[in-house]
Amino acid sequence: MSDVLDPAPETLAEIPREPTQDGPKVRLYLVDGSGYIFRAYHALPPLTRKSDGLPVGAVAGFCNMLWKLLVDMRKEADAPTHLAVVFDHSEKTFRNDLYDQYKAHRPPAPEDLVPQFPLVREATKAFGVPCLELPGYEADDLIAAYACKVRDGGGEVVIVSSDKDLMQLVGPNVSMLDTMKNVKIGPEQVLEKFGVPPEKVVDVQALCGDSVDNVPGAPGIGIKTAAQLIQEYGDLDTLLARAGEIKQPKRRETLIAFADQIRLSRELVKLDCDTPLPAPIDELAVEDPGPPLAEFLEKMEFRTLARRVAEGFGGAEARAPSPAPEMRAPPKPQHGPIDVEAYQCVRDIPTLEAWIARAREAGIVAFDTETDALSSASAALCGVSLAVAPGEACYIPVGHEHDGDGGLEFERKEDLAQIPCEEVIARLKPLLEDPSVLKVAQNAKYDLAVLLRHGIDVAPIDDTMLVSFALEGGLRKSHGMDELSKQWLEHEPISFKKVAGTGKTQKSFKHVDLAAATCYAAEDADVTLRLYEHLRPRLAAEGLLTVYETLERPMPKVLVEMELAGVKVDPEQLRLLSNDFSVRMAELEAEAHRLAGRPFNLGSPKQIGDILFKEMGLASGRTTATGAASTDASMLEDLAAQGHELPRVLLDWRQLSKLKGTYTDALVEAISPATGRVHTSFQLAAASTGRLASTDPNLQNIPIRTEEGRKIRRAFIAEPGNVLISADYSQIELRLLAHIGDIPQLKKAFQEGLDIHAMTASEMFGVPVEGMPAETRRRAKAINFGIVYGISAFGLANQLNIPREEAGAYIKTYFERFPGIRTYMDRQQRQVRAEGFVTTIFGRKVHIPAARGKSQAERSFADRAAINAPIQGAAADVMRRAMIRMPGALKAAGLKARMLLQVHDELVFEAPEAEADEVIRIACQVMEKAAEPVVSLSVPLVVEARAAANWDEAH
Repeated sequence: MSDVLDPAPETLAEIPREPTQDGPKVRLYLVDGSGYIFRAYHALPPLTRKSDGLPVGAVAGFCNMLWKLLVDMRKEADAPTHLAVVFDHSEKTFRNDLYDQYKAHRPPAPEDLVPQFPLVREATKAFGVPCLELPGYEADDLIAAYACKVRDGGGEVVIVSSDKDLMQLVGPNVSMLDTMKNVKIGPEQVLEKFGVPPEKVVDVQALCGDSVDNVPGAPGIGIKTAAQLIQEYGDLDTLLARAGEIKQPKRRETLIAFADQIRLSRELVKLDCDTPLPAPIDELAVEDPGPPLAEFLEKMEFRTLARRVAEGFGGAEARAPSPAPEMRAPPKPQHGPIDVEAYQCVRDIPTLEAWIARAREAGIVAFDTETDALSSASAALCGVSLAVAPGEACYIPVGHEHDGDGGLEFERKEDLAQIPCEEVIARLKPLLEDPSVLKVAQNAKYDLAVLLRHGIDVAPIDDTMLVSFALEGGLRKSHGMDELSKQWLEHEPISFKKVAGTGKTQKSFKHVDLAAATCYAAEDADVTLRLYEHLRPRLAAEGLLTVYETLERPMPKVLVEMELAGVKVDPEQLRLLSNDFSVRMAELEAEAHRLAGRPFNLGSPKQIGDILFKEMGLASGRTTATGAASTDASMLEDLAAQGHELPRVLLDWRQLSKLKGTYTDALVEAISPATGRVHTSFQLAAASTGRLASTDPNLQNIPIRTEEGRKIRRAFIAEPGNVLISADYSQIELRLLAHIGDIPQLKKAFQEGLDIHAMTASEMFGVPVEGMPAETRRRAKAINFGIVYGISAFGLANQLNIPREEAGAYIKTYFERFPGIRTYMDRQQRQVRAEGFVTTIFGRKVHIPAARGKSQAERSFADRAAINAPIQGAAADVMRRAMIRMPGALKAAGLKARMLLQVHDELVFEAPEAEADEVIRIACQVMEKAAEPVVSLSVPLVVEARAAANWDEAH
């Protein structure tokens, strides 16, 4: 990001100030201040002012960008005569009076960015640049008003921004400049982006809406479709007046039904050129910065930029401030030995206050919680550890006690002296909630949940586990602290077993003596801080900062709320199911014994192998690692497909046994006595593609295609007076394949709302969609989904129960009909072989080490993974973006609904019955627009949602 980090070296003194004689009287540059702020914030790692720990990363980036603009614009032949930076004054504007849900889904600004907003305005004025804002109006309206006035007066305007909402202003004497890419945006670039010229952009935006600003638009109509409609009918009014002529039924019905909503959307997206001007244009004349700039840079401790500014003036007009310490950026990692004996056990208030003061002074503190159990929803707090610098850490015990079983002996009562828990919480709360102090944790989700139960809403926060996951997803099996410490710090942390014992003699952490507990707990915080200082700077250097900031960093708080909410299950239904499964398992066991001719243990692979392959003489195609004949599910499926009865009985018995042990029995045991609900734990760094995993208990693998699985889902119920709502993406991976692979036929089918499997069958087999046999569609469906996973002829043959040659012919025909898919697959395979990773459309890097494997099997696996990972990863990224926005959207609408579960492509909510329709509307809107504005998909995302008393009926 050169415009943030590397201002131009020329001096202002060397660059002429006056415009050319034949240029326009006024040449005005209008800088989109909000765009600059957020670009600056995401471009740099968190930086704090050393003197007081104030976050200044966004201010530093903003100043560098503005200085570079001042230098660069003087080099242009048509240098500006006037310049201003334009800001939003407040969230509420006249558009909220038109539509109270306008921008309702926008999440709040990051906690560490909020205190920087006034500093950015102060910086603008220090640079001698007018700072414009107006209550009740957005910055975009001010930009529009100034642009229209200067243009109409014969002047020229350059809008310094890449915001698509400003592209409606582009035209004669009005252009845009994207300083990030150093690209000028004129009518041709607008036409390329929207498919229509600038004067028609408002019409297109009114149709497709905007999920970021919560502009409703026309449901199911994206930019491409909107552009086609406006091109065909000329303008929006004509289109709506003639909507009844449109051939596509769904499109026609949408435009007729939502005509008023579309017109409202036009009013929301149209910029107001009649906005009052907060300052006359004459007051925006370009001026050189004066002494206030040097004073501001000195105050902010921006030594490097201060030197550049001084050099830029040639020492004549401004003087570099006296040497000041640089901003506190993460130092180089400390690889020296870690001395656990140097940590301090905090057992009195003055010592605790001293550590809190040191944390505030540092502006950053790593922390960790110690508890007496693994479940964050119910574990009791034993203590909190803090680290303010490498090697400088402490442990604050609050819940240690004598072991009633005599497993721990304290010589004197004062050996257990601790500050009362409520006092520690009261004193730590202001620090851990302070927006000017960055908190760092490893697997922060757990610590956030524990502290939230004690009334502390920790923020802002960085998570070293997620930083590592963003950097190296797929490269390592675990991103746990121990593994990262050994890898990057060459240090093996103290194991829990060492301080608490193992097996039957293992004690709870609350019974560990304070000396050992201090070494163990404080080391966690120390190691976390050192890992942060090593890993965090790599995000920007490796182009993964946006991935971390937008897809990883916000997720722990979202998941904490879901995990603490839990989900209600009916234990009586589950017990009845368990009994039913037991009866049916007994019947299947008796039937298996009859077919085998003797009793045997249905849970013993060895006994099953002896009966099937030795006594019954069936052919075994595979062996296990120990050389025994395989009796896994796929082997039994093969044998059952050949007509053998016993393998089918064994499969049915195994399915019931798994459902009983994993769900109907285990879920009853998992009900929290405190809440009466089941609280699963979501794992963020489990799958390299970014998919979430659910554990303790796993609620993501309950089968939905079997009657037994659906019965289990019926046991998931809403509280009285509430309903469960299931919102599920429809065929999201196929839709993303169509976009990523740029497959015209698939994109067209999705854009027009066609049956994708029937369309595929029609393309492949030359049969009309109308009256198509169900079996033909089923085969096309198997190929569509199989292609996403790199299915082979062998795999497709097994799935469809057809000869391999016929399956191979199907796949060949598929690639002939959809050549873009083969092109996409080849491209991905070339990339993974060359680089060892692939990326999603959101920038997530998925490493696939098998691409460098020695065996053909490994490389074949890598080829398949390279095809699937960008698609599955993009689907996971879309889901994360939806989950991050959802709580804010529900809260902004004043709803009590809670997000409870995330299962594959589905979100599950609980809401009062009266809110069901509104929750469904908002959930669908947020999910369907989740990719925007980062990615403009060429196909619509579609969400199906229902409300019911239980999960099965809602899905």
